[in-house]
Amino acid sequence: MSVPRILIVDDEIGMLEICEETLQQIGPADIFTASDGASARDQMRTGNFDLIVTDIRMPGLNGVELLREARKRDPELPILMMTAYPNVETAVECMKLGAADYLAKPFMEEDLMAAATRLLEQRRLREENRTLRRQVERPYAFDEMVGDSPLMRAVFDRIDRIARADDDVLIMGETGTGKELAARSIHGRSNRSGGRFVPVDCGAIPENLIESELFGHERGAFTGANTRSVGLLELADRGVFFLDEVAELPMHMQAKLLRVLQERSVRRVGGKNEIELDVRIVAATNRDLKREVSDGRFREDLYFRLNVLQLHLHPLRDRGEDVLLLAESFLSKSRNDSGESVEGIDDEAGEILSRYAWPGNVRELLNVMRQAQALSDRKMIGVQDLPDDVVISAGENRESSAPSFFDLRDQRVRAFEKEYFTGLLLKHGGEVSSAAREAVLPRGTFYRILAKHQLRPEEFRAQKTDP
Repeated sequence: MSVPRILIVDDEIGMLEICEETLQQIGPADIFTASDGASARDQMRTGNFDLIVTDIRMPGLNGVELLREARKRDPELPILMMTAYPNVETAVECMKLGAADYLAKPFMEEDLMAAATRLLEQRRLREENRTLRRQVERPYAFDEMVGDSPLMRAVFDRIDRIARADDDVLIMGETGTGKELAARSIHGRSNRSGGRFVPVDCGAIPENLIESELFGHERGAFTGANTRSVGLLELADRGVFFLDEVAELPMHMQAKLLRVLQERSVRRVGGKNEIELDVRIVAATNRDLKREVSDGRFREDLYFRLNVLQLHLHPLRDRGEDVLLLAESFLSKSRNDSGESVEGIDDEAGEILSRYAWPGNVRELLNVMRQAQALSDRKMIGVQDLPDDVVISAGENRESSAPSFFDLRDQRVRAFEKEYFTGLLLKHGGEVSSAAREAVLPRGTFYRILAKHQLRPEEFRAQKTDP
């Protein structure tokens, strides 16, 4: 925990000043004050605190109601209650609601300092233990994300920092780099983790339905609107709303989304009332939004409104150290979920996976491992279980100019394949069905190999040789 943030709430200005002066003596701390519960609630919505010290009896929103509000936002936030009217029932109620301690007014300054110091130290230790436990349990994992490269370690650190804030976030990265996983990590590590995570793919909703889906609609708002429908933004209230592929939004929806971000309220289609929202927006895109803005396809004001905090996810080709970690992680998860018998990846296949460029990023690697696991009949995944295009492309990506074992082997295999299938086509006069039966291959596989070697069956139909 860095410099602690403390919020003091009391309707007596003199008591606010006493508490502030007292708590300034505990060391470096950012101290905020509020003279009523409503002001304190507003400050809680716009900032994160490490300790709240609040009076119980206040006009309007009292201390007990503020305690309930604070515990919804952060179940582990320590709250120190104060009252000039102590009784057993109030103390019991506060403790049941999760108050960390209870002070009766008037109290000694030393009592307030001791209680605040103890509660801040307990919070610091909880955070340190949580971090250490994660490092011990899975040193290369971060929630559902896996990586040990310097690039990914930097990403994990930035997600942690972003999660502690409450500003909107823009995640950028190529398709398949894990933008939704990053958004879920931000949600899960934030003070909004108790609220919903509501994802929406902006490119998957038809343009004529997207306004109703995001904002909701009232009954009779349009043909077919037989009932009132709550929009996805409303569902995300007090949580995180994830806009995947935000660049796919049509321009008229960009303008309406901008208004929601500015006002933090939404009006259902066909409705008259504004509905206040307490929501954090996390948007993601695989496009260069600056270029989209300059080309007139994305609003500049919306870009700046979304781009408060930025996270960039690197393509898998730039963090080759993570490839085998990810592949082994996929296999391990599959074994746990379905009891698959494949135990790992042999060295030869591992080298191929490490050399491949992964244009589809982590998503492509996951699909390759699923395919290899399904096809393998051995304990270890080998080169023969990997897709041909991965094996061939990995050989072409090798940096050394001298031919390696894999290069020479691939050359021999390609030469054998071309010679073998040319002979088969000649023998069967270009008839693929009979040639595939002799080779004991499915026709689809047979055609794929022919295409790889640019062999056209029709060119052999007049050249049938005797068996």
